[in-house]
Amino acid sequence: MKKILLLTVLLIGIQSVFAQSSSYWQQHVDYKMNVTMDVKTYQYKGTQELVYTNNSQDTLRRVFYHLYNNAFQPGSEMDMRLQTIKDPDGRMVNKIKVDDKEVKESRISKLQPNEIGYLHVSNFKQDGVSAVAKEVETILEVTLVKPVLPGKSTTFTLDFDGQVPVQIRRSGRNNKEGVELSMSQWYPKMAEFDFEGWHADAYVAREFHGVWGNFDVNITIDKNYVLGGTGYLQNGNEIGFNYQDSGVIVKIPKKQKTITWHFVAPNVHDFTWAADKNYLHDVVKTNFGTTLHFIYKNNPAILDNWKQAEPKTVQLMEYYNKIVGIYPYQQYSIIQGGDGGMEYAMCTLILGEGKLDGLVGVIAHEMGHSWFQHVLASNESKHPWMDEGFTSFIEDLGTNEIAEKKSENPFSSAYKSYLNLANSGKEQPLSTFGDRYDENRSYSIASYSKGEVFLAQLEYIIGKENLMKTLKKYYTDFKFKHPTPNDIKRTAERVSGANLDWYLTDWTETLNTIDYGIKNVEGATDGVQKTGVSLERIGRTPMPIDILVEYTDGTKESFYIPLRMMSFEKENPTPEIKRTVLKDWAWGNPNYFFEINKSKTTIRKITIDPSGLMADVKPENNSYEIK
Repeated sequence: MKKILLLTVLLIGIQSVFAQSSSYWQQHVDYKMNVTMDVKTYQYKGTQELVYTNNSQDTLRRVFYHLYNNAFQPGSEMDMRLQTIKDPDGRMVNKIKVDDKEVKESRISKLQPNEIGYLHVSNFKQDGVSAVAKEVETILEVTLVKPVLPGKSTTFTLDFDGQVPVQIRRSGRNNKEGVELSMSQWYPKMAEFDFEGWHADAYVAREFHGVWGNFDVNITIDKNYVLGGTGYLQNGNEIGFNYQDSGVIVKIPKKQKTITWHFVAPNVHDFTWAADKNYLHDVVKTNFGTTLHFIYKNNPAILDNWKQAEPKTVQLMEYYNKIVGIYPYQQYSIIQGGDGGMEYAMCTLILGEGKLDGLVGVIAHEMGHSWFQHVLASNESKHPWMDEGFTSFIEDLGTNEIAEKKSENPFSSAYKSYLNLANSGKEQPLSTFGDRYDENRSYSIASYSKGEVFLAQLEYIIGKENLMKTLKKYYTDFKFKHPTPNDIKRTAERVSGANLDWYLTDWTETLNTIDYGIKNVEGATDGVQKTGVSLERIGRTPMPIDILVEYTDGTKESFYIPLRMMSFEKENPTPEIKRTVLKDWAWGNPNYFFEINKSKTTIRKITIDPSGLMADVKPENNSYEIK
């Protein structure tokens, strides 16, 4: 307990120093919650005390809470979205036959009163005085009794009662793998207020955003259930469960029907838990200070895969620590629960069945979110590419690192997906709010693949060493904060010295594409041993250009064309090959000409971007081969 309190003080202290030394600020919350779960009805009741600190320069007269469970009701905004989007999430619909045609029916629309989710708030008070709280589906609008002035704190108290929905998406009960309780987004959660204002967005099935703070949570439940999730268990000896070493160590008296699990979570922006009567619990201690917990169903069909996944998870976390920065918490839990996989503070809820490679792949991704979302807490509703894309980037690096057979380009799948989307006519800019994509496919490829390519392509632009230094500095400078797209761009600029505003703008705010081509290759007609190469920029997005020339005698030579607006020259990515740096290329001129000091007859092939890290949407004109 003393160690946890010390960690909390240190983390808050770090935040305070940063806030005092710059114009950056963020709000702060301290939650205390007591909740009792009825495992027969899947209904729960709770109380919440929240100390809210206003670190902004604004005087706040209203606050907003998220009530996520209310989305799981027929007629909700989430239900309507499912019924109207062209490609609804397959996990959230049933396939039925209508007039001999297969149609997709929203599962939410068919929920009965005892199957829906709900979360209702009552008895809301500010500093002991009743306040007006209005429920608007998944948002609670509160008119404050008194304004919260800049730099001041106030205490909100409330009662809440909820019902866990039949598993539809993420949160729910009795999912298809038999997990009884996946308790994500289950409590009244304070909405984020930042320099852009309130982010009180309705829940329509996408991502989340939250305020940094400390959680103290008591969960009372049937004594036969095993729990795992966010935070550090405080009373393992009292309840017969040692969360550090695993296993029951005392017997609960037969007359005692329930037990209370007490968790403390310092400096997180969410709190999630899962529970089941048949959970197994493995504890793996590491040499880098983090205890890993594996909590999964006692199902003989999956035991071997989960056991094999444990050492691979250790390898992955150690690698993420190395390339991004040290995971700052004392524990991380991989829990079978939910659907698919979803990241939460100090834990993930994932499906536990299927093949080993799939299990490890999901763990690699969801655990990667502990860096890109649960330490670097970007607004994943507004900028989903920053958490999904950056997490996919380290996931592909990590799985490639621990693979027996390594790939030369671990990002090739992301590039392929992005190019398919870019050429489909259905792409929307990365600046699109997560819920506003016309199709789920467009959202997924943009957020995961194009977001991943943003970083992979940055290696092409500023070099691998600068990219990896950028990741580390970004983590160091913005951990426990809410970084924006400009922050990753500015970090890369500070590390490399390059001007990169054009890249952030074109890649994230427009549908501009990269398309360069070799227009012509001509040998000299006057007997001079030279070859002229004409290049053209066809797409709107500019790029520096790497060119590889392969000669008939087996030798190679490279050329580099700096991009004028970058004011930057990249280090030679292949120092074993002689490189010539040519004059820069200005965007205003779509054409470029240079000469090779060798006869055309000695050239076998000329290639733009031999690394494959430039996301050229028409790569077929990137090479010229003399046969």
